[in-house]
Amino acid sequence: MASELCKTISVARLEKHKNLFLNYRNLHHFPLELLKDEGLQYLERLYMKRNSLTTLPENLAQKLPNLVELYLHSNNIVVIPEEVGDLKELQTLDISTNRLLTLPERLHLCLSLQYLTVDRNQLRCVPRHLCQLPSLNELSMAGNRLAFLPLDLGRSRELQYVYVDNNIHLKGLPSYLYNKVIGCNGCGAPIHVPEATPLSFSSGQLTVFLPAEVKAVGTESDHVLPLQELAMRRLHHAYHRFLKDLNFLSPVSLPRSLLELLHFPLGHCHRCSEPMFTIVYPKLFPLRGTPMAGLHQGRTTVSFVAYCCSTQCLQTFDLPS
Repeated sequence: MASELCKTISVARLEKHKNLFLNYRNLHHFPLELLKDEGLQYLERLYMKRNSLTTLPENLAQKLPNLVELYLHSNNIVVIPEEVGDLKELQTLDISTNRLLTLPERLHLCLSLQYLTVDRNQLRCVPRHLCQLPSLNELSMAGNRLAFLPLDLGRSRELQYVYVDNNIHLKGLPSYLYNKVIGCNGCGAPIHVPEATPLSFSSGQLTVFLPAEVKAVGTESDHVLPLQELAMRRLHHAYHRFLKDLNFLSPVSLPRSLLELLHFPLGHCHRCSEPMFTIVYPKLFPLRGTPMAGLHQGRTTVSFVAYCCSTQCLQTFDLPS
């Protein structure tokens, strides 16, 4: 099998193939032959479905810089290296049916990525950086362990299709997803959330969980913003809106965690687009008519949640008719 694999890769290298099929090869390790010498820089599509891979090489983008499509369906991959963000031409990434607990934050640097499929993994959270993908059109995260989604998910006009079916702890979708095509069958089932319970807010009998980065939940009677929130908004306003560049700041001038927040806020107000850094004002809307993918079969209780920056935006926000 090893000699056959080497021969397949050698032929692809010599003949400058654009497509390479390595499905069903019982591979336990990423083939080193793919990373040797030059010749595979012409490769655009790599198929490695139904193997037993556990990791990917960090220098994948250096050796296969022109990958447009990467299929890793049905392996045993636990971690995707951050260097995957260096695949600047990548348009399709399928890493469904693996063992991922999270996604690399630098994935947002894949500026050409249009289709991302991470179904049937073990994802408990999604990096908010994912909302920065400028070309993402379709995102599928069905069959994971998600209890919440990034506040900005759906803010991009390019993202039109989102599938989060069978995430049983997920009870609220960001209102930016309203009027997108959504698959959410099997979400919001009444089941106990194990381990540490994330921050949440309740409306009526429904409790919606929030991303771990949210430090406080505002209400209509809470008119005063925390001092840290006011300072972060002021810094963001001064450096981002006026200077158009946050690189003037460094870890010397601000703690690294706060500097990271300035570059990637928790989200933007669903009413006025003001960036939010520590506190959100959530507003829950019952499930309403919107393009839905698939059949609910009476099992969907997901609602839409607007995340606002102040009591004023909270009171004036409404979903479009």
